[in-house]
Amino acid sequence: MSDPPSPLTTHVLNTALGVPGSNVTLKLYQQDPSTNVWHLITTGTTNDDGRCPGLITQQQFKSGVYKLHFETSQYWASMGQTSFYPYVEIVFTVTDPDQKYHVPLLVSRFSYSTYRGS
Repeated sequence: MSDPPSPLTTHVLNTALGVPGSNVTLKLYQQDPSTNVWHLITTGTTNDDGRCPGLITQQQFKSGVYKLHFETSQYWASMGQTSFYPYVEIVFTVTDPDQKYHVPLLVSRFSYSTYRGS
């Protein structure tokens, strides 16, 4: 039996080459609302499809402010290239932890974008 799906998912897409961003190291943090200090929840690496399954369990997933940190410099260096952005951080608010949140990263060496997917 497989683990239940994570209520938070991400997907890294290399828009310069039109391929998934595989082997991207990422970290998920949650902000303490009383101190504004970031607490590391998990560290992972994207798979061959650019996804990182199992980021957080439904029990861990609470309302609040989260941050996904992507090590983009390492990703580009692994392909013998440099990047303008050494890392990308996406900060977002979860208001209803019963919903599914999908936070993709579309990245090239000189730009990135994100959105809330489904």
